[in-house]
Amino acid sequence: MHERKLTRRNAVAALGTVSLGGLLAACGGEDGSTASVASSTGQTATVAPKTTTPASTAELFDASASCRLSTELTEGPYWFDVDAIRSDIREDREGTLLRLAIRVRDAASCEPIENAVVDIWHCDATGLYSGFEAASTGAPGGGGGPTDEETYLRGAQVTNAEGVVRFKTIYPGWYRGRTTHIHAKVHLDKRTLLTTQLFTTREWDDRVFAGDPYAGEDGRDTFNEGDGIFTEDGVMTLSKQEGGVLGVMTFDVRRS
Repeated sequence: MHERKLTRRNAVAALGTVSLGGLLAACGGEDGSTASVASSTGQTATVAPKTTTPASTAELFDASASCRLSTELTEGPYWFDVDAIRSDIREDREGTLLRLAIRVRDAASCEPIENAVVDIWHCDATGLYSGFEAASTGAPGGGGGPTDEETYLRGAQVTNAEGVVRFKTIYPGWYRGRTTHIHAKVHLDKRTLLTTQLFTTREWDDRVFAGDPYAGEDGRDTFNEGDGIFTEDGVMTLSKQEGGVLGVMTFDVRRS
């Protein structure tokens, strides 16, 4: 049989050769393994397994979420579709390990939403965005699509029955004019339900940026309180875990 990798576009569309329902057959962790699932046409597709939610992470979700509509924030100039369903988005980027767990819920019912696609992207430890490395350093560009072929620190996952996705990435660095942040989108049934940003805290920034390969605080000009995009409800619950940092956030979205 022909095998076809499930892409982000397939997942967002929820149509075509591979249905999102087929993804349910690929249960597992985030170790990078894949599984073959049946498609609607009798073919098979190779997909990355959907995540499970450890009990410790579930407890953090319960402690951090208030079930209210998440704040819509600007997409920014550096988004593009890397068309990748993957949990480990680091590629060759060095930095402090960040395990990111995001839960998606219906804001009206507080019930988890399964099979939503969560898309994230952010800069590396030195403030560079893949696809826009030149613009990240002050060169022209950034508004008309990617100017290089890099894809690091970008990817998407599909929520499990608990509405949860998990990513393995690095703690983002900073660049002039913005506080530390991660961009995110939530898609369901070919619609984008939320475009927003996640934020860190000064306490955790101080810890992480003191080490390599981060640029430290020298020259940093913007923190949460001075960032025009920052919103308090976008601050992740951060804790130390497994040689790095765990970041937890719940997105409550309007489903219809």
